[in-house]
Amino acid sequence: MSACKRLLYFVKHRNLWTHVRRNVTTWSPVGAAFNAKPLRRLDLFEKSVGLFGVPELSCPAGFQVATKKALTNTEVLVEKACSCPPGVETVEAFDQLSDGLCRVADLADFVKVAHPDPAFREAAEKTCIEIGTVVEKLNTNVELCKSLKNLLDDPEVVAQLDPDTRRVAELFMFDFEISGIHLDDKLRKEAVALHVRLLDLNNEFLVGSHMPNRIARSAIPEHLHVHFAKEGSFIQVGGLHADSPDDLVREIAYRIYLYPNADLMVCLEELLKCRHKLAKLVGYESYGHRALKGTMAKTPACDLFSMFFFLSHRTAKDFKMMRDMKKKLNPRNSELMPWDHPFLSGVLRAERYNIEPSLYSPYLSLGACMEGLNNLFSQLYGVSLMSEHPSAGEVWSEDVRKLAVVHETEGLLGYIYCDFFHRSDKPHQDCHFTIRGGRWCWETGQYQLPVVVLMLSLPHPTKSAPTLLTPGMMENLFHEMGHAMHSMLGRTRYQHLFFPLSDVSPLGTRCATDFAEVPSILMEYFATDYRVISQFARHYETGQPLPESMVARLCESKKVCGAADTQLQIFYAVLDQIYHSKPQNRSTTEILKEMQLKFYGLPYTPNTAWQLRFSHLIGYGAKYYSYLMSRAVASMVWRQCFIQDPLNRDMGERYRREMLAHGGAKEPMLMVEGMLQRRPTIEDFVDALVSELNPNFETFIMDSES
Repeated sequence: MSACKRLLYFVKHRNLWTHVRRNVTTWSPVGAAFNAKPLRRLDLFEKSVGLFGVPELSCPAGFQVATKKALTNTEVLVEKACSCPPGVETVEAFDQLSDGLCRVADLADFVKVAHPDPAFREAAEKTCIEIGTVVEKLNTNVELCKSLKNLLDDPEVVAQLDPDTRRVAELFMFDFEISGIHLDDKLRKEAVALHVRLLDLNNEFLVGSHMPNRIARSAIPEHLHVHFAKEGSFIQVGGLHADSPDDLVREIAYRIYLYPNADLMVCLEELLKCRHKLAKLVGYESYGHRALKGTMAKTPACDLFSMFFFLSHRTAKDFKMMRDMKKKLNPRNSELMPWDHPFLSGVLRAERYNIEPSLYSPYLSLGACMEGLNNLFSQLYGVSLMSEHPSAGEVWSEDVRKLAVVHETEGLLGYIYCDFFHRSDKPHQDCHFTIRGGRWCWETGQYQLPVVVLMLSLPHPTKSAPTLLTPGMMENLFHEMGHAMHSMLGRTRYQHLFFPLSDVSPLGTRCATDFAEVPSILMEYFATDYRVISQFARHYETGQPLPESMVARLCESKKVCGAADTQLQIFYAVLDQIYHSKPQNRSTTEILKEMQLKFYGLPYTPNTAWQLRFSHLIGYGAKYYSYLMSRAVASMVWRQCFIQDPLNRDMGERYRREMLAHGGAKEPMLMVEGMLQRRPTIEDFVDALVSELNPNFETFIMDSES
């Protein structure tokens, strides 16, 4: 590097080194990158490479160009798939077809919710609708299906296929079947119309479920206005304010935010009717039966719900602790209500174990946590996270960081874009988006590297301190990074088998939803193990390590009110299953009221409709139980494989080989069986969840009552 270039490099990076030097000087490069403010671009005249390096997406109009290009290529590939002789080439054409549509649709799916420019969001939304409509027609294309059927009906051809190719072919055929390919022309057109209508209803419900409600300012005591957003003469309520210490603030937020929206109620009712009608049309007993085919659960009425009976007495004791605490805090109003559960369980944890988040945050700077993740992945998989400076126009906000994921022998595995910081126009939820799936490209003779985005909503760094995380934020970061590494460590031959998180692609099934959360939930165990935490959690100013006693208290506190928390998840899962069973001939609110009384235990609040905020009904329709199933699997894997040594490289390699590498190429239960080296029973699943509760629970209760 010339002297001139070295000087320019120093000038461009001096803010980074100055900031780091003021605090701790021993951060790794990835830690330093996340503990510094992003560098402002000096190369203002650099040509835009387009979002994610896609040249067309240098402006909103580029979505139309990218969409037209993808659809033109689709026509060519459909012709190829229909005309080539049955064999591997047929399956490869299908996979290229899926990849070409996914690369535009998945990117647009992210941009429509995350880009700060409304013009980009609107253009991306149009692309989603246009490609979605084309896909529904492809899923009922008789000639396309016939080419695949000819392949699968020929025993000699099938015998020559390798296992992955055969599975891809079978998955595509399954997608045709559940879309109604076997129907006559009239009914097939009806199925397509229902699919297209569901695209609109899904989007309408998803948007509406996150919209704030408002009420006249005069209806709220003036001293409480400060807690809510103001809009002229109205108060806006955009969430439940579940962490507020003020009972009245929590109650007001609950009643207003969950107040029924008539239009959204109609939308949900129509959505559920359309789903049921579509399922019946293509030959299923209910939408639940259609949705669960190919998952670990297989059919509705998941046996995991039986654990409700194991938990009921423990849940009752949790609620008693909460009531006692509420009586202590507010003697005049001690009745336990649904808006009290999150707050009071937090109070109980803090009181019993002194886990005030502000005590932990100085040890959990964002850079430290990223350094910890880097160390963990290096020790388990031989993988490093390397910060890269994005090109002009590559990212949608200047505070987005780009990471290259590099294996010590395999080289570059893919890219993770980290959109971690709060923006007013950004969804306030932690999530993972697949932008591009991995696959072997026959056209280029190279592997197509996966690209993902992790979205969080963390506070920005200040002049005096980097971004400091609460324990909950740190755990969420580890959770989402579990999804990202599932994407990075997968090496599937076909794009259609790659996607580890989404169970439905533009052209059908990917990975079973009840397995998809396993890698992310497993990461939560690493996030609370002192042997892992001790490698990175240190005070951002002094460098002192986080005391082991504080980590122990944090871990124990998570078990307090664990039964009630699990009970709540069971209630959500049961409600989801009932909504997607046969029609009930009653309103969704009446069903909610009955299920809440039976499976939760806290009273229903009149004139509320929590189901209208249940956005998981879209992505996890009939499959919300997946969180319980995935948590059970993650618990079994942790206890059997990692609890003795969470940094064991041999076990990390086995975990990658048996579970992370396959995407949707292997039946999920076979992956679990390969990792555990035994096939778990339903009793094992229930035991795994119940064992997460405090083993000294009974003693703890008796001591608190004496």
